[in-house]
Amino acid sequence: MRMCVGTQMQRPKRELVRLIRTADGHIVVDPSGKRSGSRGVYLSKSLEAAQMAIKHKRLEAAFGQPVAPEDIEAILAFFRALDEHG
Repeated sequence: MRMCVGTQMQRPKRELVRLIRTADGHIVVDPSGKRSGSRGVYLSKSLEAAQMAIKHKRLEAAFGQPVAPEDIEAILAFFRALDEHG
């Protein structure tokens, strides 16, 4: 079980998507859950969860740094595509 940073609810790991901070400080989606990163957090597989995490600045709190606008756009694009394709 892992905590979704967007909804703040515990869910099985397979129902979540991992986000990591890369060595160069970017926050990126790790769909495989196996990419190395200095820090990882989890989001439920929904656009709503991603939007909540961004709106309430929970990604900034979890990673301890601001999230770049291009990283936010890439994260939202990933979750929009996920919602469209089920």
